[in-house]
Amino acid sequence: MRTVLYILTTLGVIGLAFWAYRENYATQESLAETDRLHRDIRTAHSRLAVLKAEWAYLNRPDRLRDLADINFDSLGLLPFRPDQFGHVDEVAYPAPPALIIDNAVEVSGELEQQP
Repeated sequence: MRTVLYILTTLGVIGLAFWAYRENYATQESLAETDRLHRDIRTAHSRLAVLKAEWAYLNRPDRLRDLADINFDSLGLLPFRPDQFGHVDEVAYPAPPALIIDNAVEVSGELEQQP
């Protein structure tokens, strides 16, 4: 009886050791993946910062004004005037769609009042 108990205990310890070994490597793999994702996010943030800086540089008002002056003959761009803007009450909104009732309900008589 004692031998069976020793064998079962040994097998239980070996099984738990194998489980711990697999969990350790799964955890290490998850941590490595997390590190890769953090690195990718940092790279994306730095690239986004560069793109925002480039966009701000290219959209400088003086640069856009010079480009509009240079390309006036082909584009015909002019500055906005106050009379070019409309008012909200001048916007033509589409009419709401007509309500179609497929299953009409016949209501006849008065409703009975519940006591």
